[in-house]
Amino acid sequence: MTDHELVELYENGNDNAFDILLARHQAYIYSYILFLVKDSDAANDFFQDTFQRAIIAIRSHKYQTSGKFSAWLTRIAHNIVLDQGRKCENTCTVREDQVKPKTLNSLRLSESTHEDVMIDTQSREGIRRMLDYLPAPQREVIIMRFYDDLSFKEIAEQTGVSINTALGRMRYALINLRKLIGEKRFSLVG
Repeated sequence: MTDHELVELYENGNDNAFDILLARHQAYIYSYILFLVKDSDAANDFFQDTFQRAIIAIRSHKYQTSGKFSAWLTRIAHNIVLDQGRKCENTCTVREDQVKPKTLNSLRLSESTHEDVMIDTQSREGIRRMLDYLPAPQREVIIMRFYDDLSFKEIAEQTGVSINTALGRMRYALINLRKLIGEKRFSLVG
């Protein structure tokens, strides 16, 4: 029997017809869902939702025999996964068992302590003092890039040089800052 004939039988109350449809398509539909969600528990839930919607649609005479039954089931599954994804974008949170412990202990995810703020401020002030030892064009590029947050294109336009010259000045400025830190034993704190 074709899928369409089985659907028609199921529409008319023959539950065995749906059992045959389920057996015929379950492996493909489950594999498709698992490919999309990459989680077997979620795939099982979506699989059940897919066939529940198919049952409701067939029983309420909403199934149309214009295409393949398997394509119709795949579309239902796909829509269920998409709908859940949309819901999840706004409400889902990361579960502890889904992430490595290192990630949850990252300093980037925690609030700064008073000491962290003080050290950061002192470090920035130390670097700012070291900039006075750089040649003026290199100091200017560092300030414009890191303090004024300008792009190299904007720096080149404002200083009247090419982008390559601005990049070169940045490169030499960073090299000179590293030398100052190493040779002069500059302390970034205090």
